[in-house]
Amino acid sequence: MKRALTCVGLLALASCHHEEHHHKEKAKFLVTKPLRRDVMTTKDYVCQIKSIRHIEVRALEKGYLQRIFVDEGQVVKKGQRLYQILPALYRAEYAKAEAEAQFAQIEYQNTKKLADHKVVSPNELALAAAKRAKARAAMKLAKVHLKFTEIRAPFAGIVGRLRVRRGSLVGESELLTTLSDNSKMWVYFNVSEADYLDYKQRQRAQGHAEVRLQMANDKVFDHKGAISTIEADFNNETGNIAFRATFPNPKRLLRHGQTGRVLMDIPVKNALLIPQKTTFELLTKKYVFVVDEKNAVRQRQVFVADEELPHIYIVEKGLREGEKILLEGLRRVENGEHIEPVYKHPKEVLAHLDIPAG
Repeated sequence: MKRALTCVGLLALASCHHEEHHHKEKAKFLVTKPLRRDVMTTKDYVCQIKSIRHIEVRALEKGYLQRIFVDEGQVVKKGQRLYQILPALYRAEYAKAEAEAQFAQIEYQNTKKLADHKVVSPNELALAAAKRAKARAAMKLAKVHLKFTEIRAPFAGIVGRLRVRRGSLVGESELLTTLSDNSKMWVYFNVSEADYLDYKQRQRAQGHAEVRLQMANDKVFDHKGAISTIEADFNNETGNIAFRATFPNPKRLLRHGQTGRVLMDIPVKNALLIPQKTTFELLTKKYVFVVDEKNAVRQRQVFVADEELPHIYIVEKGLREGEKILLEGLRRVENGEHIEPVYKHPKEVLAHLDIPAG
């Protein structure tokens, strides 16, 4: 009797093991398919931000710096005074030149009267006229030198660091400060040859592209820019070519010398999309589990585009539109294992993901 009970118990235990194994083989897993649609991808490039006009303000004459009318970082108007170099010497030179010009004028008038009465020859009158012209030119030159002692802003902008202080002896052409016109900004970024060719193809169809600017704090600048020019030559060392985009800067937030990233939106037509979570990596290669007609999962390598979307890959090769792929449980299955698939439509899967429309 005990032996019979033992056999029944063994049969029951074996049956349980068989049910557990069967349950493992037929575990339920969510599967989906790739979705094909037009999307907008984004490429980013490291950039340098420059003022549309950025100049060095230098002394045009030597002398002692008598006054400074501005401060560092101050916004100035066109023609506003910046510096005053002690003008005493240049005023004296101008007064001397003015007096000599007056003397030459009187000498010319006297010579002309004598020439009118045939007392002196026409050559002497011509010589007096030449002396008068020379004296007037010297007076104008002295006036220019005197004017150079007062340095004014050639355009509206922001004053940079003050390089000299009041009372300093400055030499001719010595750097005093810088001046930046920040009403618009030029943003320079380097583009690879492949991206350049792609851009030129899109440009023929769409015109110049608008770009966005991601600042150093990872926030996107309020205003969009337009690609305005491309350099003539590629850099032989890097294989890149420089693009320049122009951004409006009405609030003067951007300053000369800043850095950031240019964001260029690129439309991709008829792209094949899969969630990033359906992939796994082995030795830097990406794979998915494809579910075949017999509901067996098969490991397969896929090739994705460089352009990434948030949580989404664009598949270039390795997967077809109608194939089913494992959506969840990638670590709980083995290659060749049979599963019970639960299908989820790709539109439903990607509905909560942010996919920019192409």
